[in-house]
Amino acid sequence: MSSTALPIPPQRFAEAIKELPLANLHLKATEIRNSMAHLVSSNQQLQPSADEGDSDCAEAIRENLLVMRRMEERISLLKREVEGRGFKWAEDEPGPEDVESTGYPSVEDVGGASRTTHSEPSTRPSGGRLGDEELARRLREQMEEEDDDDDEAQDGVHFGELYAELPNDVEDRQLVLG
Repeated sequence: MSSTALPIPPQRFAEAIKELPLANLHLKATEIRNSMAHLVSSNQQLQPSADEGDSDCAEAIRENLLVMRRMEERISLLKREVEGRGFKWAEDEPGPEDVESTGYPSVEDVGGASRTTHSEPSTRPSGGRLGDEELARRLREQMEEEDDDDDEAQDGVHFGELYAELPNDVEDRQLVLG
């Protein structure tokens, strides 16, 4: 971290998020989780060098851990703000089985992007988003509406018919163009 750049204090962050729309609060949490995933990945890449005695890598790991703690605090503030507005915090929090020995979720698990599979699609919306079943239902409805629109358009002129009516030779084209 730059010696001149100071992190925003938690109180200022909490004040700044009060006016944000609900969807932006969830988006901010997702952005923070993504940043945490990159820091976890960075630490995993730096660890072998730190284990071999590279003090710069060891210092970078310590700084990343400090930054991740601040990020966790910000996610807590976002959660508190959402719940303070009377809404349920629907972000997928990593479970104990998702947390590695570092105490942080793995890169694949951060932000609900877990690689596990489920026998049934999720119906629970997360962070104001549509669940899998609801999204699939809406897409099917939209496709059916488009099919209905296509059926109604059958009575119109089609490009194939239009091209069939165009003159084939130069003299005929000149007559048409005038």
